[in-house]
Amino acid sequence: MTETMRAMRLHAPGQPLKWEEVTRPQPGPGEVQLRVLACGVCRTDLHVVDGELPDPCLPLIPGHEVVGEVTALGEGTTGVAVGQRVGVPWLGWTCGECNPCRRGQENLCERAEFTGYTRDGGYAEYAVADARYCFPVNDDDAQATAPLLCAGLIGYRTWRLAGGETPHRLGIFGFGAAAHILIQLALARGQRVYAFTRAGDDEAQAFARRLGATWAGGSDEAPPETLDAALLFAPVGELVPIALSHVRPGGVVVSGGIHMSDIPSFPYRLLWEERSVKSVANLTRRDGVEFLALAPEVPIRTETHAYPLNQANQALDDLREGRLSGAAVLIP
Repeated sequence: MTETMRAMRLHAPGQPLKWEEVTRPQPGPGEVQLRVLACGVCRTDLHVVDGELPDPCLPLIPGHEVVGEVTALGEGTTGVAVGQRVGVPWLGWTCGECNPCRRGQENLCERAEFTGYTRDGGYAEYAVADARYCFPVNDDDAQATAPLLCAGLIGYRTWRLAGGETPHRLGIFGFGAAAHILIQLALARGQRVYAFTRAGDDEAQAFARRLGATWAGGSDEAPPETLDAALLFAPVGELVPIALSHVRPGGVVVSGGIHMSDIPSFPYRLLWEERSVKSVANLTRRDGVEFLALAPEVPIRTETHAYPLNQANQALDDLREGRLSGAAVLIP
C-alpha cells in the first residue's frame, strides 16, 4: 500500500479546497484507519470552509459523513475488525471526565473533537477515527448511507427534542438533506409534515410534496394549519420568530443547525403561552445507535448526487447556492 493519498484540504477559511497528495494517516492507540468509500457533503462543511465556525485545525481535511472500510487497527483497538464497514460522524472524541460527560451529555463535552473540523475528516482516500465513535454499517451502498451520519443523525436528534412522534403537525424549515431524511421517519410515525423553503423555490417544494409533505410553500407563507412543532434546518435567524408565529400555544421550535445568522428581536407575544425555543448541539453515540437501527425499519431512502472527490469545491458550491435536492456525496 502506498504511503500517500489524495485529499481535498482547506488551508484558509474562505478559500477553495486544494487537491493534494499527502501522507496517508496511520492509526494511533484505539483508532482505526479507513479506506473512504463515500463522504457526504454537509452544510456544516460549508460553515467550516466559509469561516463561520471559528478555529478549524488547519490545514484541514473536511468531511464528517464518512463511510469506510477498516484497513488497519491502532494499538489496543477493540470492537472492530479489518475489513469491517463503519460510519464516522461529526462527534469524533470526548474526554469522558468533564461535567457534561459525567451527566451523560457527551454532545456538550468541554474538550470534544469533531471530525472534519478539529480533526481530519473524509474528503480523502483514507481517514483515521477513534474506534469508539464509529458505527457499524451494514448497508452495501456507501453513497446512500453517508448522509445518514449527520443529516440523518442531527435530524433525528432535532426531531427527538421536538417531542419525537408526539407532535401531529410538524413544520420543517429548509428542505435539504436533513429534511428529506426526516420526513420519511415522520410520515412513518403518522405525522403530517409542512415544508417551508426559500420563497419561490418551486423545485424544493415539489420535492417535499413528492416525499409526502401535506403542504409545501415559501417561508414567507403561512401553513394551512397551526403547527405543534417546527424544526429549523436553514441557518437563517429570521426564521425563528416566523416559526414561533406558526406554532400553537405550548408548541416548540427547535434549531438543528450548528451555526445560524443572528435572530432578530421579536415581540414577546410570539413566545408567550408557553411556547419554547431549543437548539441542538452535536450528537451522542446513543443517537447514532438508535437512528441507524430505525433507518432500515422505516425504511429511509436517501436521494444523493455523486461527485468525484476532486470536485468537492463544486459540490460545496452547489449546496451553498441551493442547486441540490437531497444530499451531495463525494466518491474517492
